[in-house]
Amino acid sequence: MVAPDLVEAVRVRLARSGLEPTAARVAAALRAERAVLGDAEVLAIARTLRADLIGAGPLEGLLAEPDVTDVLVNGAREVWIDDGRGLRRTSVTFSGDEEVRRLAQRLAAAAGRRLDDASPYVDARLAGGVRLHAVLPPIAPDGPCMSLRLPSRRTFTLEELVPGIGAAVLRGILAARLAFLVSGGTGTGKTTLLSAMLSLADPGERLLLVEDSAELRPRHPHVVRLETRPSNLEGAGGVVLRDLVRQALRMRPDRLVVGEVRGAEVVDLLAALNTGHEGGCGTLHANAATDVPARLEALACAAGLSREAVHSQLAAALDVVVHLVRDPGSGQRRVAEICVLERDASGLVTAVPALTFGSDGSVASGAAAPGLAARCPGLSWAS
Repeated sequence: MVAPDLVEAVRVRLARSGLEPTAARVAAALRAERAVLGDAEVLAIARTLRADLIGAGPLEGLLAEPDVTDVLVNGAREVWIDDGRGLRRTSVTFSGDEEVRRLAQRLAAAAGRRLDDASPYVDARLAGGVRLHAVLPPIAPDGPCMSLRLPSRRTFTLEELVPGIGAAVLRGILAARLAFLVSGGTGTGKTTLLSAMLSLADPGERLLLVEDSAELRPRHPHVVRLETRPSNLEGAGGVVLRDLVRQALRMRPDRLVVGEVRGAEVVDLLAALNTGHEGGCGTLHANAATDVPARLEALACAAGLSREAVHSQLAAALDVVVHLVRDPGSGQRRVAEICVLERDASGLVTAVPALTFGSDGSVASGAAAPGLAARCPGLSWAS
C-alpha cells in the first residue's frame, strides 16, 4: 500500500504541471518527493492519478464494465449502477463530498460547462457520448450528486431486442415508411430500439438525425448528424432542437429523425411530416402509448398551436407508436405495445392497440391490427 499523503503530493505536483500522468512522469514526481518504489507501485499510482486527473476517478472501473448503462452517485458514500438487471449499489465510495464535487466540476469543465455555487447544476455531454448531470449543495442538501448515462456499446439487431412477430411488424412499419414514435419512460431502451430500426432503412435513403446529444448509432451508409449546442457563459450562441429541425428540412432528408421530442420542435416535426417527408421518427417520454397524443398536445400547445390544430396535424403526420416498458423487479426492457394513431368521432387522435406483448412472451392482437397489417406489405399476422 502506498501512503495516501504521497499519492496526494504526486497528484498536486502533476496537476500543477498540467501534464498527463504517464508512468514516467509519475516516477519522476515520486523521485522529486524522495520516494523509492517498485515498478508495480509506480504503475498503480499512475492508474489512480490518471483516473483522478483526466478520467472519472473512482468511477472509472464502473464505466468500463460492458453492461453498465447508468452510474449514479448520491453523495460520497453511495454509488449505484444499472447493468440491465435493475439498480444495485456498489462498493465504490469517495473520500468525501469534496472529492465528488471536484470530479463533477472537472467533468463539467471538460464539456465546456460551468458548475459552481452560482450555477449549481449542469447537464452536458462528455467525450464518447456519456451524458452527465450533476447538482451541488445547497440544492442537493445531502451532498453532490452525479448521474452518468453511457451510450450503447454496440448497435443491436432488431431480433435481439424484439422476438418473433414483433420484429416482423417493426420491419414492416419501416418498409412501409410509416411515421412512428418510440415511447417509454427513462431507461427503457428507446434510443437502442430506434437505432436498430434505422439500421434496417434502405441503404439508398439519407437519414438526418437531430439530437440533443449524439446517442443514435444506426448501422447505415448515409447518416447526417445535427447536434444542439448550449449557450456559453454569457448566455449566447445556443442552438436548440427546433433550429436544427428547420435546418434538417433544407438538407434533403429521406427520413427526418428527432432523437427525443421534448419541446417546441414538435411543431416543426409535425409540419414536416405533413409535407411529404414520410418515414420520419423519433422518441418521446410517455408513461403509456395511450398518453402519447396528450403528451404531444401539451408540447405543441405550449409552442403556440391550438388543440384542434395539434390533433389535425397529428392525425395526418404520425402513424404508429411503439411503446417500451421496464419490468419491475427484473429490470428487463421490452416492447409492451404497438399502437396505431387514429382520429375518433370527436376529432381527437387516440392510440389504438394493434399488438400487445406480455412479460411472459405472449402476444395479443388489438382493434388496430387489421388496419396496420394492411398498410405493411407482406404481413399476414392479423388476417
